[in-house]
Amino acid sequence: MSEFVRVAEIESFPNPGKQVVELEDRLVVVVQVDGKFYCIDDVCTHDGGPLGDGELLGDCLVCPRHGAKFRVTDGSALTMPATEATISHEVRIEDGWVAVRLNSD
Repeated sequence: MSEFVRVAEIESFPNPGKQVVELEDRLVVVVQVDGKFYCIDDVCTHDGGPLGDGELLGDCLVCPRHGAKFRVTDGSALTMPATEATISHEVRIEDGWVAVRLNSD
């Protein structure tokens, strides 16, 4: 498992809001909802679409291609056509920064 990497200052995020970040050659979406931060892969498990381009509705990201919804708190797929979760990653706050540690699975 990788180490935590600082990705953005907390004050740079709207609440709610999202930002796509590249970590270790991988695109992830960092999301703030109700003052809490989450991170999931920027990949719809239905067809590989970019979740970061989708709309944030509450604690869900909506894939812009076919409308599948993913919960940002754990990456779970909530609606068809996606049936598998996307990978979620660990997030912590360090001295005013959002830091992410990638999970491998």
